[in-house]
Amino acid sequence: MPDPDKEKIKRLKKKLKLQEKKNAEIRDQMAVQRTIFANERTLMAYLRTAITIMAGAFAAIKLSQHKYMEVIGFVLMPVGLALAVYSFYRYFQKQRLIQRQRQDYAQTSHHHAELHEKEASR
Repeated sequence: MPDPDKEKIKRLKKKLKLQEKKNAEIRDQMAVQRTIFANERTLMAYLRTAITIMAGAFAAIKLSQHKYMEVIGFVLMPVGLALAVYSFYRYFQKQRLIQRQRQDYAQTSHHHAELHEKEASR
């Protein structure tokens, strides 16, 4: 193979490596976003469940003719409220964890590019 072809292949490989590094960082950023959205979906699921429990408790208290249904309603009302409070506690706890990991994460593609440039210039 002539030297110009080898040099061209070498440059293409270099470009490909750089692009792969950039793609890896984009995937990492997208993974963080997916994690944040999953945390929000979990919060919404908890809140939906808490509201349903409280609505059922309210219906049991107001619409029931039986004493045991009223007791069940009075028991379920604080359970729903506690679940709502727990859902916010859990959401903010996970959000802090995500933010801490996000701050500790260091993007590396520009560092790799600088190192590769220095090695190529030698």
